[in-house]
Amino acid sequence: MKKSKSQTAWRLTLAAFLCLAGSTALQALAASDASNVPLSDGWRFAEQDGESLYRASCQGCHMANGEGAAGAGRFPPLADNPRLASAAYPVYNVLHGLHGMPSFGKYMSDEQVAAVVNYTRTHLGNRYLDAVTTEDVKKLR
Repeated sequence: MKKSKSQTAWRLTLAAFLCLAGSTALQALAASDASNVPLSDGWRFAEQDGESLYRASCQGCHMANGEGAAGAGRFPPLADNPRLASAAYPVYNVLHGLHGMPSFGKYMSDEQVAAVVNYTRTHLGNRYLDAVTTEDVKKLR
């Protein structure tokens, strides 16, 4: 049975998509030190400090240094990101998601959300020193 040009083009597009997705995932895995990343038990994140939470929940898409990625999808950079100047912006996004970013609100406590947002806002080239509190997170939950 002969394939139509549109079927062939669709299959080539799908193959390219899968290659790019695999490439992005492999880059993230290669950039991380998987030997010391704890696995969470159950459906909530076990990690408590901001760096560990970043590595467990953010690094897979936004990359180890926060540079973001493009390929199968677009993952905006967090490094040197002026949108993080408003503390409410990343808190809301972590809690509720945005565009293709999933919601992490049901998987993290208020303390964990504050920790990962504070880490992101004070690392990766960002220098926003007004710390997010658990009360800030509760207000946006």
